[in-house]
Amino acid sequence: MAAAPERPSGPAGSRVVVGVSGSIAAYKAPFIIRLLREAGHEVKVVATQAALRFIGAPALAAVSGRPISTGVFDDPAAVEHVAVAEWAELVLIAPASADLLARLRAGRADDLLTATVLATRAPVLLAPAMHTQMWLNPATRDNVAVLRSRGLSIIDPEAGRLTGADSGVGRLPEPERIVERALALLAPAGADSAAAPPRQALRGRHLVISAGGTREPIDPVRFLGNRSSGRQGCALAAAAAGLGARVTLVQAHVDQSLLDALPAGVEILAVSTAVEMEAAVRRASGRADAVIMAAAVADYRPAHVAGAKIKKPARAQADPGAVGGPAPAPIELVENPDILAGLVARPPRAGQLLMGFAAETGDDQGGVLDHGAAKARRKGADLLAVNAVGEHLGFGDVPNSVIVLDRHGQEVARAQGSKEQVAHALIGLLAQRLDAAGGPGPRPLAGKGPAPEG
Repeated sequence: MAAAPERPSGPAGSRVVVGVSGSIAAYKAPFIIRLLREAGHEVKVVATQAALRFIGAPALAAVSGRPISTGVFDDPAAVEHVAVAEWAELVLIAPASADLLARLRAGRADDLLTATVLATRAPVLLAPAMHTQMWLNPATRDNVAVLRSRGLSIIDPEAGRLTGADSGVGRLPEPERIVERALALLAPAGADSAAAPPRQALRGRHLVISAGGTREPIDPVRFLGNRSSGRQGCALAAAAAGLGARVTLVQAHVDQSLLDALPAGVEILAVSTAVEMEAAVRRASGRADAVIMAAAVADYRPAHVAGAKIKKPARAQADPGAVGGPAPAPIELVENPDILAGLVARPPRAGQLLMGFAAETGDDQGGVLDHGAAKARRKGADLLAVNAVGEHLGFGDVPNSVIVLDRHGQEVARAQGSKEQVAHALIGLLAQRLDAAGGPGPRPLAGKGPAPEG
């Protein structure tokens, strides 16, 4: 057997196999390789024959600094698929085509890339890219679910412009996001590897997760709402499914592209208002092991909903430029149910673990953590993830940072990074709590970053 390539000198170097399969998005592979090398990691590229129809081997070789490998028979005496599989500390495939997903699910080993995945013990991350209809096809969704159940990590494609005039889910995420997620799977130096949840740590468990922002109608046209996108809740659902859990997602006004990108098998219940969400969560969690309230639930709703659109006062309609005209009728508000506090007071199931989210802003009365600690003590949930929010902070497709508190307001753990990274960290912590054999009390996450996906 040929000797595996030498590890580069320097503490930052890790050995990464970058797989490239047949997709138009293969043109992004050199950018991914360059980012990895700039971060101090050594890269070996394994491309499929289809990939080389979209991007040339010389370009991949130039940016990686190594010859490109393709077939298992390129050098039979070297048994290269075993040597590469043993050399790798991480296997990242970007893009991963629908065909490659199907072949990996079947356990095929008919080229060097699939054989390497079959033989490696390193973490494997797949970044699929394909047309929307292919990604949403039940066959692809089933392939993704099976691969996740086997412990492979999959970063969901993004929605956006595809080949030609089409737009939709299936676009390869930007290289920076892929590399960030890939490097999170490499154990950081000095980290407690036992803090990462084992593969299938949640098999046999049922989790209910809420996501999105509720809307409280004022009339048939208007509503009271908030800035929540539902990304964090969807990321939690995907992370839990990746560890083998059965997941029910109760979602309020989440973009369809986020729901389409969820793993196959995640049950989705659609609601609109806080009252509807309370009823749906309580019904769904009757036999659940844990409930995570990640939705942004409105604190108040209009006491009366107008049956027709509320019109401007007559004078304002006659003279739109007038100032100081008749004031609109005030909207009387009533308090919505506190879903998390209600679950604590009347648990749907004995011993059920409850995790809430507290989206906070600082004010004259205290900082984000002060308000979060007070809320943790007031609500009494097992865990409360506190995060600062604002117009460009916390909500939407932006990084997140949370501090996890217990029911006494004491810090348990921290997590920061992308919504996906925070989700993996929180689901890993929840898995530890659900594992009765793991011992009582909180366990710290690996450093301050996210726990790796199983």
